[in-house]
Amino acid sequence: MTILIRNGTVVSSTGATLMDVLVDGETIAALYAPGASASQGIVADREIDATAKFVIPGGIDVHTHMEMPFGGTMSADTFETGTRAAAWGGTTTIIDFATHHTGERVQDVLAQWHAKADGNCAIDYGFHQIIGGVDDDALKAMDELVAHEGVTSFKLFMAYPGVFYSDDGQILKAMQKAADIGATIMMHAENGIAIDVLAAQCISRGETDPVYHGLSRPSVLEGEATHRACVLAGVAGNVPLYIVHMSASEALEAVAAARHTGANVFAETCPQYLYLTLEETLAKPGFEGAKWVCSPPVRTGHAHHQADLWKGLRTNELAVVSTDHCPFCFKEQKEIGVGNFSKIPNGMGSVEHRMDLIYQGVAAGQLSLNRWVEVCSVTPARMFGLYPKKGAIAPGSDADIVIYDPSASHTLSVETHHMAIDYSAWEGVTVPGKAATVISRGQIIVDDDQYLGRKGHGRFQKRGLSQYLS
Repeated sequence: MTILIRNGTVVSSTGATLMDVLVDGETIAALYAPGASASQGIVADREIDATAKFVIPGGIDVHTHMEMPFGGTMSADTFETGTRAAAWGGTTTIIDFATHHTGERVQDVLAQWHAKADGNCAIDYGFHQIIGGVDDDALKAMDELVAHEGVTSFKLFMAYPGVFYSDDGQILKAMQKAADIGATIMMHAENGIAIDVLAAQCISRGETDPVYHGLSRPSVLEGEATHRACVLAGVAGNVPLYIVHMSASEALEAVAAARHTGANVFAETCPQYLYLTLEETLAKPGFEGAKWVCSPPVRTGHAHHQADLWKGLRTNELAVVSTDHCPFCFKEQKEIGVGNFSKIPNGMGSVEHRMDLIYQGVAAGQLSLNRWVEVCSVTPARMFGLYPKKGAIAPGSDADIVIYDPSASHTLSVETHHMAIDYSAWEGVTVPGKAATVISRGQIIVDDDQYLGRKGHGRFQKRGLSQYLS
């Protein structure tokens, strides 16, 4: 099938240009100056008029957790429902996490995640590998996954003692291995040992409401862990280090300081940290605040975390916006933690809304149009070895294209979202802009408020190494 997109403004990380885009099969075949496709007699099976709309590379969300076991339950979105919701919002590729625990064989865990996703995804997908127990077998598995499986990034945790936690020695060993093979280490950077003490002290005092999830995870402990991770990465030989879901000014300062020395240190943030505050979410009366329990927590609005994160996005101290999409229903799942905030399953659902929420930053003057595309598509592709197959509107690239209407607006709500959760963390928020047409590898999967995609269209993407190494 051929598709000709006429009269749209093609937006990249470097500019915005009026162009026509020709899709042939699964890839982009050609770009034409305005009117050139008509003058050359180019015709297609389907023509789309994109006048006054942006034509952008499909969004890439590099941090999702579909069907993830956590706290005695499992995240509510399957690979089928989660990727369908992502498509509605203009995301055409996700990278999820195969979740390993101590005592498990890493390769077996990866095979389990392949079985969950294979034949079920509406859009393309890849995997990072969580290493929940760093031992000799896990270190050897890192070699195999990079060399043969197209899995080139490994997530470690400084949080969750007894579940995913790695101590500094284990982290250093994994970083040394990653440095040898060119892999990226992703880090959940919070001081979990100290946080567990603070949480236990809160509970012993009867402070059990959801707000204490945030108060027991102070931002300075995210900053401390981030600094420590940067130091260890340097000791390991300037291994590429990617700090996930950054929420705090102190953590951003640590990354900025490392980057200013030339270190291969990068970071992402998420929409919840750019827009929501502890006071308006976790601190809601009763148990309502459980809807926004995630880690790191949504931070206080009385500090300058949000302003610093937006500045970090503008200055490239923050490289990527992902979602950490890990949704749990309020009923029966979040309610596991009634009477004990430490039992509340950690996670929020935003995979459907990321592109719109960050475009809201463009409309508000926080980001440029080009930077929006860069942090939501181009940099994720380059950071995790998918570029230029993904993240580009260029001949030969996959035809993952979003035609985005900046004049549209819509209101986010549980009544209209497509994620498999019984509430919206963004209930009532009206956002400017909307994905009018979403194309995945040459197939139109969303068009004019109609879903045209199908389960099983998405393919696993083997990834190369990061393209940002100094």
